Amino acid sequence: MNPELPNAQLDWDDQGRPHSRVFNDVYFSDLSGLDETRYVFLEQNRLAERFAALAPGERLVIGETGFGTGLNFLCAWQLFEQHACAGARLHFISVEKYPLSHADLQRALALWPSLEPFAAPLLTQYVAIHQGFQRLVLDAGRVTLTLLIGDVMEQLPQLDAQVDAWFLDGFAPAKNPDMWTAELFAELARLAAPGSTISTFTSTGWVRRLLNAAGFKMKRTPGIGHKWEILRGDYLGWPAETGAPPAAKPWFARPPLHQGERRALVIGGGLAGCASAASLAARGWQVSLLERREGLAEEASGNPQGVLYLKLSAHGTALSQMIVSGFGHTRRLLEHLQRGVDWDGCGVLQLAFDAKEAERQAQLAEAFAPDLLHLLDKDQAQLRAGVALEHGGLFFPEGGWVHPPALCQWLARQPGVQVLTHRDVLELRKVDDQWQAWDGETLLASAAVVVLAGAAEVKRFAACAELPLKRIRGQITRLPQTAASAALSTVVCAEGYVAPARLGEHTLGASFDFKSQDLAPTAAEHAGNLALLQEISTDLAHRLHADTLAPETLEGRAAFRCTSPDYLPIVGPLADHPAFAQVYDTLRKDARHVPQAPCPWLEGVYVNSGHGSRGLITAPLSGELLAAWLDNEPLPLPRSVAEACHPNRFAVRALIRSNVTKPQR
Repeated sequence: MNPELPNAQLDWDDQGRPHSRVFNDVYFSDLSGLDETRYVFLEQNRLAERFAALAPGERLVIGETGFGTGLNFLCAWQLFEQHACAGARLHFISVEKYPLSHADLQRALALWPSLEPFAAPLLTQYVAIHQGFQRLVLDAGRVTLTLLIGDVMEQLPQLDAQVDAWFLDGFAPAKNPDMWTAELFAELARLAAPGSTISTFTSTGWVRRLLNAAGFKMKRTPGIGHKWEILRGDYLGWPAETGAPPAAKPWFARPPLHQGERRALVIGGGLAGCASAASLAARGWQVSLLERREGLAEEASGNPQGVLYLKLSAHGTALSQMIVSGFGHTRRLLEHLQRGVDWDGCGVLQLAFDAKEAERQAQLAEAFAPDLLHLLDKDQAQLRAGVALEHGGLFFPEGGWVHPPALCQWLARQPGVQVLTHRDVLELRKVDDQWQAWDGETLLASAAVVVLAGAAEVKRFAACAELPLKRIRGQITRLPQTAASAALSTVVCAEGYVAPARLGEHTLGASFDFKSQDLAPTAAEHAGNLALLQEISTDLAHRLHADTLAPETLEGRAAFRCTSPDYLPIVGPLADHPAFAQVYDTLRKDARHVPQAPCPWLEGVYVNSGHGSRGLITAPLSGELLAAWLDNEPLPLPRSVAEACHPNRFAVRALIRSNVTKPQR
């Protein structure tokens, strides 16, 4: 985390071209940026022929240092559209320390009218771009853009990917030497796929020599415009004299790539299941989405309003990184829905209701950039909220509320997803290479791959029986909007939350009950929610006539959240638990020993669960993470965060904790 990372600071010349103040350099050629991009990056990497050679279901991964105005990305996308078959995919990964603001990006891209069909959808999705990994899904999933926002040597080492073509496009070596180092080139080599290519506009001798030393065979080639020569090269392999980069621990390594028919079952029609189904379908999978209820989002994902609320740590934890990336991803998905009915980006205000909370918020305001969160004093907070408040607090300007069923339904409408309701899967059986879903004696569906996404209900299956999931009952209260309560203009949170009205009704909640297994709403918890409202704003409670409301007459609903002990979701491939304990038994004696035996995977079985009260923020991105594990794609999160969410983390911890004889120090 680095709150000092601002947007790019630009000056504009008399032709309307952007110029970096920090690096005192241009973003593209003053002759023809398009011609230079196409010659230096597209031609030298032979992308037209490589796009044309992709078969349906195949993809090409491009990596770039320096996203800048997105010109290289848009030109690559345009070429991909011209040459690739309908079922092929493009995955573009780019690092950028100083991302352009939306307004500056729009202004820069207006210089290239021929790219407008590609620039327009990029600009629509270019929202909530924050520090770390940011996943943008374009052209219904045919094109994926993963932006790594931050310093290149902080971001690239966290990337887990195999890159087929590199665009080396930082500002000129003389202007920005940090982008042209042996350490960076070693990262490019670590991430290079066999047969990877690379090109750059510079022909500087020391750049060529450093790239050669990293395992690329570079050669000078004629330049374009005022550039006499440029460099292009091929990856020959990791240099023999250099120690190999560390391999993933076997229990976090990627399972063997699925080779058969691309059909999958997803069990559970809430947000995690719908997101998993949509992410797989975008990659060409045919998905059967099985839901035991009458419709989608009828359990924990069925509340009328959920809050896009970021509970963060100032210390850069895996959970915080997951939340920032997940928030951006969900926020971009919402652009596909109807604002005001399906969601509203009205902001979220977290009140500093006591000294401890005020201290926590002050730390967060120092750790994160102000476009993600910033402090408001009491007067500013009241002005923002539209109602009287006792405290100021932390404001998330891009937050808001969402109608989760609308998001679920949009995800499940993606081509390739078939929704099957009234399908209560009680058992999974493996027959030949197929996983069969059974309800008693009734076979419901079968496929080679199955994703278990039914919250705590996944524990009914042997594959998930050992996962430490727990259910927490939560109840919300629905309050009719009044003429006076219509003034509420942002979500306000303290111990509970209240949202501006959706379709004439406010949502208030939510209770936490660790013991009750009964989902019938209770008057006691309605009364508790009304008490939470008083803590948020006595003025708003008065506007809603809360003191005259009888709790037993109120409407609401209860559902079970499903959470893990470390509050991170559980996302990824599942192992055979007894075999896992046997294969890695040495961890009981020595926690530092890493056995090299491959993980005994349960072939074709994956899980997406444990999202707790953060499902709106973590479940959609977890669908992308799960699809990346399954399809051997670039991960949408830092490798360390993906491992922190991996189901095998609990099995490893259990073996280590059972250690009787501690290793000698």
